[in-house]
Amino acid sequence: MYIHPTRPEELDTAMALYDHARAYMRQNGNDRQWTGGYPSRETVAEDIARGQSYLCCAEDGTPLAVFCFTVGEEPAYRKIYDGAWLNEEPYAVIHRLGVSSHRGGVCSFCIRWCYAQHPNLRVDTHRVNRPMQGCLKKNGFTCCGIVYLADGSERLAYQLP
Repeated sequence: MYIHPTRPEELDTAMALYDHARAYMRQNGNDRQWTGGYPSRETVAEDIARGQSYLCCAEDGTPLAVFCFTVGEEPAYRKIYDGAWLNEEPYAVIHRLGVSSHRGGVCSFCIRWCYAQHPNLRVDTHRVNRPMQGCLKKNGFTCCGIVYLADGSERLAYQLP
């Protein structure tokens, strides 16, 4: 597997990966996250334009996953409830990790790549997103508490220092 920045001409590919990830969520009991067409085409296009969207591909070039990776402060992470971040050092954030191929190791590969870019990661996920929670725990993340997104929705907050 390898990871590269999503190119503008790969927007449709990224959207197809997100469509598959949404369907997988629904099939696995998560009907509360990524509703209303989230992430929107506009959001993903902005991620691409900012150089923050990445595709994970198989060696033959088949797209397996898409995610947003940013270095810097996430406004929703300024206040954490029912816990505390493991440190207040500069961090990077993984958002919108959508895996289309649920063969083993794709989520972990993406996380390891992000950690190689910045060894202090934060991520959040919905309480009912058990597959993502499992991947995070498998890769050494600690659940630190609860954060609230701009729209007021609750997310479990994880960190890997």
